[in-house]
Amino acid sequence: MERAAKEGILLMDIGTEPKTLDPQLATGQPAHRVITALFEGLVIPHPQRDGVVLPGVADTWEHNEDASVWTFHIRENARWSDGRSVTASDFVRSYHRMLTPELGADFATMLYRLENAEAYHRGEIDDFREVGVRALDAHTLQLRLIGPTPYFLTMLNHYAWYPVPVQLIESEGGLTDRSGDWLQPGTIVSNGPFVMEEWKPNSRIRVRKNPNYWDHAAVALEGIDFMPIEDSNTAVRMFDGGELHIASTVPSAVFEQRVAQDDPHLRMGQQLGTYYYLLNVNQPPLDDVRVRQALSLAIDRGVIVEQVTRGGERPAHRFVPDGFRDYDYQGPVHFDPERARALLAEAGYPQGQGFPPLTLTYNTLEGHQRIGEAITHMWQEQLGIRVELQNMEWKTFLERKDQGDFQIGRSGWIADYYDPLTFLEIMISESGNNDSGWENADYDAWIAQAMREGDMAQRNQEMGEAESILMEDMPLIPIYFYSRRWLQDERVQGWHHKMLDNHPYQFVSLRTSD
Repeated sequence: MERAAKEGILLMDIGTEPKTLDPQLATGQPAHRVITALFEGLVIPHPQRDGVVLPGVADTWEHNEDASVWTFHIRENARWSDGRSVTASDFVRSYHRMLTPELGADFATMLYRLENAEAYHRGEIDDFREVGVRALDAHTLQLRLIGPTPYFLTMLNHYAWYPVPVQLIESEGGLTDRSGDWLQPGTIVSNGPFVMEEWKPNSRIRVRKNPNYWDHAAVALEGIDFMPIEDSNTAVRMFDGGELHIASTVPSAVFEQRVAQDDPHLRMGQQLGTYYYLLNVNQPPLDDVRVRQALSLAIDRGVIVEQVTRGGERPAHRFVPDGFRDYDYQGPVHFDPERARALLAEAGYPQGQGFPPLTLTYNTLEGHQRIGEAITHMWQEQLGIRVELQNMEWKTFLERKDQGDFQIGRSGWIADYYDPLTFLEIMISESGNNDSGWENADYDAWIAQAMREGDMAQRNQEMGEAESILMEDMPLIPIYFYSRRWLQDERVQGWHHKMLDNHPYQFVSLRTSD
């Protein structure tokens, strides 16, 4: 690790192997970690302050009085890794691809802020020129939104808004091709501070400094080795053995030991994220809202965070985590086993009699297993029902969820931008991230109204109305609000705790012992 530090190579684990590194198809934190090294959007996150942005591909911007029309000025020295200029047309073509229905992008709904984007994505209009994105010239991009969006800049930190090399993608398989052939080392073209050098699945993704990046001289790191390590205990051992500069997750037992030892490498802090179970409402008996509510009411979340996770997590009382200013919907989620048993009896399963077998599926990780064991034990103890546990590797797990091939699925969501909608919008009917099969027209209407609302107090009320519907219908069961705990070598500089857990690598460096 000392040699890597001297060479300026950051060694870090990312948890699991990303399903894809296509910014328009990826989901999940592992992919996010790598994509933000390879690609860059109009803005980049501040290295220390949540909800604050800095110039990225765009060096300046302005908006009209109600923040519904934004104009971005793309810096003239922005380049793709092959040396071509990054232009406003690259963003137009990228958003066109993102909103093409045949692509099946999970985050396409995030671009619904653009005027007519939803109509185009749903096939209600077929002329993309009607969508609110324009290249006014080679270096001027105009985005017209559906309503006042003062938080828009923080949304642009998400990779759904990044440009992709559409010309290359078309040549490698077509605009809507999902194979990812264009992502291979030697083929991929990107515009971020690093370029792909090597991708060995389930072993390492190696990126190196991009000589064509507009701020190349200011990037201190020479490269990053991303290592997909599913077992967090293994990652800790590798950190202790000098094979990692950052171990992204610390298991509960190890965390307590390190706290007792006052380990100077241990870091922790609150995170804007929710750990939850997604329920497939098309699978009986989960199609009965009383069953879904009973499963939630039978979970003692205090026991989970105090005796199982034991890392500073907080019991979830709603889906949107605490930490968003002025959002005050309290949420009804709590522990009430008596009410849970009554609801299950009303659904036709008194004391769990006749309740059909269910399976709780989770991606391979010891922590998920322990939580699953604790919760299924509560369900058996409080409701008299048995739920089996099933684990699978990350890619397979995501594919099964996307296909609706599950009953109860382990899930988690980390804020993509600093606003409650980053959680609530994933459950609208059109969202590619809503794998529950749940749809509610009233919920969709409240979210649509909140997207257009300019008065922030009124907007918070509208989002609260939407979340009250979500928590009443219970297509998902919030378990706890995340806390981050990780190990960080003292040589790593510029990596700060952030509730959004987004870290621009441009500001990270490695101090050597010399």
